[in-house]
Amino acid sequence: MGNYRRRLDIIADILQVVSQTAKKTQIMYQANLSYKVMQRYLRDITNASLICFDNAERCYVITQKGRDFLDDYKDYTKTNKSIEKRLNDIDSKKKNLEELCSNK
Repeated sequence: MGNYRRRLDIIADILQVVSQTAKKTQIMYQANLSYKVMQRYLRDITNASLICFDNAERCYVITQKGRDFLDDYKDYTKTNKSIEKRLNDIDSKKKNLEELCSNK
């Protein structure tokens, strides 16, 4: 089964690319998106003021709000990984307890 990215993951990937300024083609390839999906996300995150289009440079740039999003996203993923690890440890201990009390 495929490992699909969630909406926040895709937004973070785009912001990471745009943090160095980028044109559409760079965003599409570096964030691994189809043109149609990229267009939709660019519209959404531009409307959310996470990025803006620089007409003079003809590329997208990240805003301060976008940088704040990236910082919070990094904290979120770090915390989420820690929680997932703890849940896996708990699940493993639960399985061990179930095996110990089974009559096999």
